[in-house]
Order: sequence, then C-alpha cells, then structure tokens
Amino acid sequence: MPFELFVALRYLREGRLQTWLILAGIGVGVGVIIFLSALINGLQQSLIDRTLGSQAQVVVRPPEEMPRILPRADSALVSSVVQRPPQRVRSIVEWQRVMSLLRRTPGVVAVAPTVAGPAMAVRGPGSTAVTIRGVDIDSYESIVDLRGRLVAGTFDLAGFKAVVGTELARELGVGVGGRIRIQAAGDRGGVYTVPGIFDLGSKDLNQRWIFVSLRGAQTMFDLDGGVSTLEVKGDQVFQAEELAGRIRDRTGLDAESWMARNGDLLVGLRSQSQSSVMIQVFVILAVALGIASVLAVSVVQKSREIGILKATGTRTGSVTRIFLLQGAVLGAVGSLVGIAIGTTLALFFANLARNPDGSPTFPVDLNLWLFGRSVAVALTVGLLAAILPARRAARMDPATVIRNG
Repeated sequence: MPFELFVALRYLREGRLQTWLILAGIGVGVGVIIFLSALINGLQQSLIDRTLGSQAQVVVRPPEEMPRILPRADSALVSSVVQRPPQRVRSIVEWQRVMSLLRRTPGVVAVAPTVAGPAMAVRGPGSTAVTIRGVDIDSYESIVDLRGRLVAGTFDLAGFKAVVGTELARELGVGVGGRIRIQAAGDRGGVYTVPGIFDLGSKDLNQRWIFVSLRGAQTMFDLDGGVSTLEVKGDQVFQAEELAGRIRDRTGLDAESWMARNGDLLVGLRSQSQSSVMIQVFVILAVALGIASVLAVSVVQKSREIGILKATGTRTGSVTRIFLLQGAVLGAVGSLVGIAIGTTLALFFANLARNPDGSPTFPVDLNLWLFGRSVAVALTVGLLAAILPARRAARMDPATVIRNG
C-alpha cells in the first residue's frame, strides 16, 4: 500500500466519529441527488412519452393559402376587403419527392404520409365532430405505436373499417364490430365497421380521432392520391425545433415541431430541470463544506504528527497527497452509500402509488449514467474540498508545530 494512502486511512480510522458523520453527510447528499434526478427524469420521460405517444415530432404541411383581396364598391367610394380562403384539405405537391428528401435529411429517423381532415361521426340519433386520420399502418407504426394503444379488437384498416377512441366509442355507444357513418364535406363518406378501439392517453384525442386507411381518407377528402401531411420522427427529441427549421429550409413547406405545439409542457419541463439543478448545486456545496470542515479540524488535530512526518523527511507533496486522498476516499465511499440511499428512496417512491393500468404514478429513471455521474461528482467534490486543508498542512513548519505541540 502506498505510504500516503496508508497514512490517510489511518487518520480516518483514528477520527472514527468524524469520518462516520461526514460519510453520512456525503451519502445523504448523493442520495438526494440520485433521488431527485431519477424522479424528475422519470416524470419528464413519462410526460414526453405520453405527448409523443400520439403525435409525430415534426408535422410537415402545405403552406397556407394567401388571403384574397376583393374589391368592394360603396356608393361613390371604391374600397377592398381581405378575405381568408375557405379551409379545405390540401395535398402536398409532389409529396413522394418531398418524402424522399425528408428521409435524406440529417436527424430524420422515419417519415409517414398521412391525410387529416374534419368530418362528422354519426350513429343513430347521435353525432359528433371528429378528425379523420388516414394512415398507412405499416409506415405510421414507425412514428406512433398504434397497435400498442389498442384496448379492444384489432387495428385493421382494410376496406371500410375505422378504429375509434375510447371516449368516442362511449359517446356513440359503439363497440368492436359496430358501425358508424362518417360524413365529410361534399357529402363524401360512408358506413364504416369498427374493428378496434384505442386509448392514446388523452381524453380529447380519444374523443375526436378516427383512424381509417390512407386510401380511404384520400377518397373521402378528394385528394386523388395526395397526402395532406408528412409526419416525421427525429433522432433527438429535444432537437425537434431545429429539425423543423432544417425541413422548412429544404422544402419550403410549413413544418411544426412538437415543441412548438406544446409550449406550456416545454416550459414546465425546463422549469423542472432548472429546479433540480439548483437543488443539486446547494446539496453539493453543503457536502463540500462538510468535507472541508472535517479535514480542516483533522489538520489541527494532527498538526504535531504532520510536523514529525515533515521533520523525518516526508516531502511537502506527500503531505498534500495524504489529505487529498482522505477527500477522495470520503467521496468514493460516501458516493457508494449515497447510491444505496438514493436507489432505495427512488424505488420506494415509485412503488408508493400506481395508476389503474399498473404503471407507477411517479416513475423513476435509474441508470448507470446517473450512478457514474454521482460517483464522479462526489469524488470531485471530495478532492476540491480537501485542497485548502491539504495546502495548510503542507505549509506547516515542523519545528514550530512540534515545539508548540
């Protein structure tokens, strides 16, 4: 065993009470960091999964039609009025070429063509306004896991079949195998069989969305082989806005990211992250002050021994390393204690309450990166906190401390 490490461990053993107290302090501090990080990261990931579980990261649409200026004559005066064109489902021009371009765009993982438009769903005397979503199920599965969202039946869109949400099914009183009439503008639509019912985790979407085949939606909205949107999945969730900007520059089309559509959610996520960082900074400062104070007291208590070591030929660098090693040992052992405390708290909290589907109400995200970061933080804090006491010990004059001791 190296001489400096031997002396450092001896000093820690001799001051057992102080060592145990500081280890407890480091363990609690690291435990709090792990617990908060795991809880906040888990909640954020759960919110993102719920949000992106029903929508693409970027939605590409045709640019809006420009308002028309209509002349208007009022007696002797001639004026004009700006009139917005009536809303209608429009196709992306040369959407196959655009889709191929999107797939070659850096950061894009998957692209799916879709048709979306308004309609009415009717069953008997009941009717409600809905949004029709025409998809090719094989390509759309790379964007949203629709089959995983089914609560009854199958996700079969062949022919005149439409998969509806749980709230719409309850409102219209339709179950698997039932029939509804879907009526779009221009008296287009027909009677559709319901092969399955989905739950997207949002009451509004479960009440409004109806999935039909891509070809069926094209016929319903008179697009003749066109698509109204191209939905994109990127490789980085929080870089969706940058990806949308690249798509706008390359295609000239409107591209809206999930971050733009969910501004309030994004503000909440950022506030959570900032709060977590602030709490962790104060915890780290408290741990650093604790280590520094214990080692400073140790320098005073061991001043005579330090003087003897230096008088017998121990170099200043070795004395400095003794106290740095104490800080490193305290940080390493304390981090392991903290990992145990933080993991226990996180798992206990996750199992404290559960949703009706069995998933934890407060999910936690425990991973090796979090543990490794916590160990690195504890070691760094231990070493930095030991610098001042180590320098003070190294500057001691052996003759003075031996004589005064």
